[in-house]
Amino acid sequence: MNTIPVRNPRTGGIDGEVENWAPARIGALANELRGAQDAWRGKGFAHRRQALLNWREEIERHGEAITRALTADTGRRRISRLEALKPVNLIDYWLERAPAILAEETGRSSMAPTVDWRHLKAPYPLVGVISPWNFPLALASLDAIPALLAGCAVIVKPSEVTSRFVRPLAESIAAVPDLQAVFRLITGDGSAGAGLVDTADAICFTGSVATGRKVAVQAARNFIPAFLELGGKDPAIVTAGADLENAVRAIARSAFGATGQACQSLERAFVAREVYGEFLGKLVAAAENIRLNEASLDSGDIGPLIFAGQAATIRRHLDDALARGARVHCGGAIEQHGGGDWCRPTVVSEVTRDMLIMREETFGPVIAVAPYDSTGEAISLANDSDYGLSAAVFAGSRTEAEAIAERLEVGGVSINDASLTAGANDVEKNSFRLSGMGGSRMGPSGMSRFLRKRALLHQTAPAPSIHVMSEESQ
Repeated sequence: MNTIPVRNPRTGGIDGEVENWAPARIGALANELRGAQDAWRGKGFAHRRQALLNWREEIERHGEAITRALTADTGRRRISRLEALKPVNLIDYWLERAPAILAEETGRSSMAPTVDWRHLKAPYPLVGVISPWNFPLALASLDAIPALLAGCAVIVKPSEVTSRFVRPLAESIAAVPDLQAVFRLITGDGSAGAGLVDTADAICFTGSVATGRKVAVQAARNFIPAFLELGGKDPAIVTAGADLENAVRAIARSAFGATGQACQSLERAFVAREVYGEFLGKLVAAAENIRLNEASLDSGDIGPLIFAGQAATIRRHLDDALARGARVHCGGAIEQHGGGDWCRPTVVSEVTRDMLIMREETFGPVIAVAPYDSTGEAISLANDSDYGLSAAVFAGSRTEAEAIAERLEVGGVSINDASLTAGANDVEKNSFRLSGMGGSRMGPSGMSRFLRKRALLHQTAPAPSIHVMSEESQ
């Protein structure tokens, strides 16, 4: 069996392995699940609802094992406990909302008044889901659960960096045979991911722009839809009238929480010059008060860098910024503790648009801060990016904040807070620019994107003859 070594981010040591599924085996599994999908769809929503309720109980029963596996892969316990509950929360959410989305739609054509129509909603037979290493279970669940309830079969492949949770989660699925017939998890590297894209009828991918491009090209070649959520370089704008204490509290949580390893983490902050110095001082003080949890899983605020390669990216961005004249106020170095890679919250000022730290996704606990002199300049600076995932605006009034937010080229804007899209999964938003493509994974679109509409059109009058197109017809 071909296997992949698994690294412990707290120690830097290899202490496990996962199977690297071969494309041929993935294809065989896909055929098996497709064979069961027709019955899964045909037995109706009530049947699927009960299967998901049964699985919900099994997830809770396996919760500690899932949490331990996530903790081993990510080096953080509190977030892992919350992540292990994400499928439960999503099942509750979708069981309540799915009936309205799946309900039959009928009507009469306004363009052809004698034609009545009815929509049949046809799920894609097999949906492939590829999730990233930062929140492997939570982000897989955002796609897999609505697809299952829509009537699709689903195969999930998480990043090979964080796949240990697959074993206990697969055990929870196996305890519900009706669900296991249409829902499986596989492990592997990029070759397994490519194998999944080649066998799926629709693909969901969360990860980097570079890999997302490859997925999109392969999906286009296979003529299947691709739903991509990719990177971000999320900006915050802080106006002169903003509550600075609130802004600092929210921005620090977003930029440094989860060690900055979240796509919606703020990485740039543009602050009105009148309050820039005060804001910068407060943010640095907040950053310096955040503790690493390197001594124990039971203490501290942020964990290690999960993926070893990310340390090199952070170091490269900081080295480039310093070489071009930036100033690091706190943090600013990759530290080694117990063999793992760690980075303290880092605040950088005196930045310019040509620096990597302002152009590329850093994906670590690092934020660049710069002043602005006018609202137009702030908006221009925030929009000066290849990305368009989300942003935040802190202002003295809702009117002022929304006037700025409406001009930001991003899919979701948090007002007087940050990273609200991480929790408000019921609010639809799209990814702009290189941050993604396809229907929203949030809100009703999170399920409806897996349903194709088949229109049944009924002519209620005698069918017209060919003479309606005759040159003599008036």
